[in-house]
Formats: sequence, C-alpha cells, structure tokens
Amino acid sequence: MPEYVYPGVYIEEIERGPRPIEGVPTSTSAFLGEAERGTLTPTLVLSYKDYQRSFGDVFDTSCYLPNAAAGFFENGGTRLYVSRISGPGGTPASKDIGGGLIATAVGPGAWGLRVWIRVGEGSTNNTGFRLQLAYWTTKPDPVFDPFAEATRLPRPQILEDYDGLSIDPSSPDYFEKRLLDTATRQSVSPLITLAAPNGATGNPPVADGVFLSAGGNEPPVPGVADFDPQDGRVQGLAALDLDPYRDVALMYAPFPRNQPNEIAQAIFQRCERRRFCFSVVAAAPDTQAGQLNPRVTNGWDTQYAAFYAPWIVASDPLTGARVRIPPGGHVLGIYARTDAERGVFKAPANEVVRGALEVDFEISESTQEVLNPRGVNAIRVLPARGIRVWGARTLSSDGLWKYVSVRRLFIFLEHSIYEGTQWVVFEPNDDTLWARVKDTIRLFLRSQWRSGALFGQTEDEAFFITCDRTTMTQDDILNGRLICEIGIAPVRPAEFVVFRIFQSTAEARAST
Repeated sequence: MPEYVYPGVYIEEIERGPRPIEGVPTSTSAFLGEAERGTLTPTLVLSYKDYQRSFGDVFDTSCYLPNAAAGFFENGGTRLYVSRISGPGGTPASKDIGGGLIATAVGPGAWGLRVWIRVGEGSTNNTGFRLQLAYWTTKPDPVFDPFAEATRLPRPQILEDYDGLSIDPSSPDYFEKRLLDTATRQSVSPLITLAAPNGATGNPPVADGVFLSAGGNEPPVPGVADFDPQDGRVQGLAALDLDPYRDVALMYAPFPRNQPNEIAQAIFQRCERRRFCFSVVAAAPDTQAGQLNPRVTNGWDTQYAAFYAPWIVASDPLTGARVRIPPGGHVLGIYARTDAERGVFKAPANEVVRGALEVDFEISESTQEVLNPRGVNAIRVLPARGIRVWGARTLSSDGLWKYVSVRRLFIFLEHSIYEGTQWVVFEPNDDTLWARVKDTIRLFLRSQWRSGALFGQTEDEAFFITCDRTTMTQDDILNGRLICEIGIAPVRPAEFVVFRIFQSTAEARAST
C-alpha cells in the first residue's frame, strides 16, 4: 500500500481487467541426428547456410540430418534447433597452444583432428594475440597456410580469424568474452573452445599452424540410449528438456542408422510427457509399395506423432545428385509454412513438397483407402498438381484426436494459456481474480475464433469459460487451488469432400 504523508495530488498506476495472452511459436523445430561435426548442445540455425557453418555438410549417405535441414528451410521452415547426437566414448580433439591455454574441438569425433590452428601476434594492440583457424573435410597433403596461399587446393570449408585477443579478464577483448556467447554459453566459433583450466600464464607463443592432435576418438553409431540418454549425458532429448528450448514445438529424427523405431518411439513418448510438442515419423527406407500395409506403423497409438510415406527423391545439398531421403524434414517445413500462411488450425496437407523430384513409389487411391484410416499420410504424385502431402492424420485410435491440425491447435492453445497466465500464481484467490482470469482467456480465444481456428458462428458456439464456485469446492479454495474449465470447438479439416449432383428436369406447368 502506498503511503500518503503530505497534502497534495498523487498519481498511481494500478492493474485492472484482463492481461493479454500472446500466442506461443508453433513451428520451432528440433532435429536430432548424426552430423559431420559440431557441438552436442542444441544450436539454433536460421538457414541451411547456418547449418553448414555449425554442423558441416553431407558426410555419409546413410545419415540424413543435412538433407532434412535443407528440406525444412526449402519448404518454409525458419527456426530449427539442431541437436547433434554422439555415441559413448567419443572425445574431442585438443591442443595445448601454450600460455596455459588449451584449444578444444567443440564436439567429439575425428573431425577435430582436421582443425588447423595458428597463433600470431595481435595487430590491434601491443599486448594481445591472434588466433587463426581453418577446417578441411579432408586434410590436405601437403599442409599449407590457407590464409597466405589463397589459390592452393583443397580450400578449407571454414576460415576464422580472431585478432587482438587478451588474457586480461578485465579487457573487452578477453578471449572468453570474444569466443563465448554470454547469453547461451556456447562457443562463438563452430570449431573450437579456448580455455585456461589453471589460469592463463601469458600470451601463447607465436607458432606455425598445426592441427589439433590429442584425443579426437570417433564415437560408435548412436542408438536410442544416446538420443534419450539416462546416464547423465546432456545431449539429445535430455538437452532439449532444458529451459532454453521450451519453445520447441516439433521434433524429428531423420531415420537414424541404429534402432530407428525405438528412437522414433522415444521421441513421441517424450512429446507426450512434455504435452506441448509434436513429432513426425517416416516409413523405413526399404519399404516397397507391396509392403506398405497398416502394420507399417508398428502398432503405435499416439496423438503426438504423424506417420508419412513413402520416401522422396531430392537433390543432395552438397553435390546436387538425386538421392532417396526420408520426407520428415520437408514435411515439417510444410508445417511451418502452413502455420505462417494460414495458422496452426489449417491441416498441413494438400501442400506441394518443394524440392521433391519424385517419390520412391506411387501410392494409388485403393492403397490409400486401407492406409489412411490407420494413420499413414501418403505423399502422392497428383497429375498436373505435383508432389503433395495427401494426408493429415495422427497415429491415434481416438477419433477426437485423429487430425494433426486438431492436436496441434490444442497444443498451441494450452501452451499459450499456460505461459500467459503465470501471473495468476499466488494472487488472492477470490471472485475478483476469477473474473480477471476469465476475461484474460476470453480475449485470447476470441482472437483465435475470429482468425478461423474455432468452429461456430458465435462466441458461445466456439468456446466457453467457467471459473467460479461451480468449478471449485471450499476444499479447493482452502488448499489454494484455482480451477478454470474451458470448452473449445476446434475446426476440423474437410477430409472428404462430397458433391451430390443430380439431374434436374423441367416439369410441365399448367397454363393460366
């Protein structure tokens, strides 16, 4: 309460009425899989160029993470967290560069042994040092200075130059400030981290360029225990559970080499526990047209995943050659495109798969008659209409949740209300608060109804909100529980469009 200690006019600001609820992002995606190189910390990339800088390019024809990322951005995706997965036992390469400083590759694997590093004198001040880095996909023989010999081949995939670094913690050029993003605590460089475990003893000595040499052990092919580690390692799903990644709404692992079905199941089970996330799954690569039957979905029954088949043929982002790839990355790009152009309530179907040159095999109408009720979303070649996603179902046997758009609409609404009503906690639990809560939610749902997300010609048909003594007992109130019931009528996709056409004949009319 304010104090009034002298005569005069007092101006006060008070809160009254509803607070606005802002809709949460619906298409921020997370892809999990093996990459050529990079950190194991989930990293936000905003284009395929970003992906290449942080994680490299296509490095193995049986690893589809680069292809999925390229397809995601080509089809309209904008925000993608890439979570590189590594098997146990891998170690990052490193090099003691002197002065108490150790350069270490940002992630495990033999790729770090192809990181070239050179220490020179700083050119911007009298006390600093300069760090020059290069990375080759294939180590050159003989080794050369890529900064001085710009015409020598092969050219490195990455060149970095950090000039004027300091070992003085109070300096704005302190090497940790320059090489570490203070907001995310991730390395600014996609190649190395620089640290002084026992304190810097001085500038590292000027030396010729060398490759990182210690460590660099290649990990084994990861399995479900690496995608969903239970041993304390912070990678994969364990890392995505952390607070910085709360806005991830879509997850996908582009058909891993080891235990793909188990990994897909671990991902959609994690989505079920998180409640605010959805995943996609693709058919196995050896699935043929005759093998595409209702059992192809492994008997999964979940509201939080959608299944797509067949694989598609697209251009390899590195060579341009035609390659067979799982469609999930392209499909999630379509999710993002549909969300941006229409809204999360629009089914992500009857949309062109950009970048798809052909499908692995064609699905006929008679085949889809059997597959569609089982939750297999077909990718079909439609005459004069191109290659399109021709299905919008989840893997749920519950008819209330059989459509992808309905499940994702509820995820969006629930998550938005959850985030937008955090201010209610510890407020006095009385009629005034209940009225504010109802008004706050009503304004949000009204905007969704007007945008076309809810079914009904009036607000009363589209939704209702109850938060009063009919939803709470005296015991609830005494124990600090505020209970609000919200009913929503979602729009559902017009999956079966029926036109009834009949022949109209002119009837004889009596003359007047």
